[in-house]
Amino acid sequence: MKSSQADEAAIRQALRLLTDSSRDVPVAALVLRQDGEVLASATNDRAGGTDPTAHAEVTALRAAGRYRDNWRLDDCTLVVTLEPCPMCAGAAVNARVRRLVFGAWNADYGACGSLFDIPRDPRIPHRPEVIGGVLEEECRQALTSFFEERRED
Repeated sequence: MKSSQADEAAIRQALRLLTDSSRDVPVAALVLRQDGEVLASATNDRAGGTDPTAHAEVTALRAAGRYRDNWRLDDCTLVVTLEPCPMCAGAAVNARVRRLVFGAWNADYGACGSLFDIPRDPRIPHRPEVIGGVLEEECRQALTSFFEERRED
């Protein structure tokens, strides 16, 4: 499936959440209603505390569920700057998101088409629409810059 202008705008919005001062891998996520309104947003925050599950996607999904007072996000889109890992792909499927849109492919941990394809596994009863590679170069550059700075230190 091809990305839309709305998908690209959402990825750009997620990229704006990233800061140069991040201590964690720069990944940002948004949960959007069907009309494009942001219900929740987050960035990776594992390094800010003691929660190994504090990936941007999981944190944003939790916040959207609290906002809605409902774990079902079946009319929502999860937008993330990096292809979700198995944990995050599973969280998106379990939240029943309608769509999952991501930027850069994740050759190391990707679970939406790279290494695994959890959201499209035919054995899973809920399968969201998945659109990957949206503004891939911009998303990849955020990661490349982060890791280059770490190597210089």
